[in-house]
Amino acid sequence: MMTGLSLERGHALAIHNLSLEFPTFSGAIKALDNVSIDVGKAEIVGIVGESGCGKSVTTMAATGLLPKGRYDITSGSVSLFGRNTLAMDDGELQDVRGKVVSTIFQEPMNALNPTIRIGKQLTDVIMRHEETSLPDARRIARDILADMLIGEPERVMNLYPFELSGGMRQRVLIAMAFSCKPGLIIADEPTTALDVTVQAVILRLIQNRARRTGTSVVFISHNVAVVSQLCDRLYVMYAGRIVEHGATRTVLEAPQHPYTQALLRCLPERVAPKQELEAIPGAVPSLLHPPAGCYFQPRCKEAVDLCRSRSPRLAGAEGQQVACWRRGVASETSGQEGRQ
Repeated sequence: MMTGLSLERGHALAIHNLSLEFPTFSGAIKALDNVSIDVGKAEIVGIVGESGCGKSVTTMAATGLLPKGRYDITSGSVSLFGRNTLAMDDGELQDVRGKVVSTIFQEPMNALNPTIRIGKQLTDVIMRHEETSLPDARRIARDILADMLIGEPERVMNLYPFELSGGMRQRVLIAMAFSCKPGLIIADEPTTALDVTVQAVILRLIQNRARRTGTSVVFISHNVAVVSQLCDRLYVMYAGRIVEHGATRTVLEAPQHPYTQALLRCLPERVAPKQELEAIPGAVPSLLHPPAGCYFQPRCKEAVDLCRSRSPRLAGAEGQQVACWRRGVASETSGQEGRQ
């Protein structure tokens, strides 16, 4: 078991100026560019953005889930409850995962082993990280399944994943994530494949359990509406960069970055009946050959010459920060060229 890791020290997760590249035959894909994300103890923090913006890569790099030798960290640091995860070996990372940090993946059929019964998958995780007997592990598994509002948990433990609905499988993953009382949960788009009614149930389960146990949560989503129901603070991510950050209510009620504003305009509930849904023109740029200046400028209606030549850094009050030349940050970042 891992020793020397205190759950009472510092932030749950502190990612500072993390830059990461994936080397390819055509060149380096700059997947993350100076990304900084802090998650306090017992805090729920959201990361939102389109697919391909680096949300999952950020948390996978922080927890050592990216394949070894397939990426290069060019700068930055990651601290998990005061300990540098980038310096951990495979054994240390295996002790961390499940006990200190757990991940809820977006597709439970891929995350659960289809050939092993639910009960064994849960008890294997519990016994890996807790000094407990098999009967006690089964009791813990049964109790947490019941806490996830799963009826007849003893019967469910004897079933295979394919015998459960998508919503039930996702609840099993949530139960597995919370089973060893981790200090941090990473929920990577856990409601993407579920209908709206089931989504609401899953969000409440995660939020209620986290609040009750004092667990920190990083919630990753491309859906701003989903994040708004759950998170205390919000990071908006675009093309491997943080472009806006602040309290969730502040960011959603008074968005400053054109990308954040565009994401909100795309929400169906903001469109009148029979009106056409708005879409953001273009696509996330290739990070093999990213555009000069602000990465969003090729899709931005407000872009000026400065946006096309220089990259703005995050600036503003602590309650809300934005990386945009058109939002009065130029004076605070003058002379700061290059990466965000």
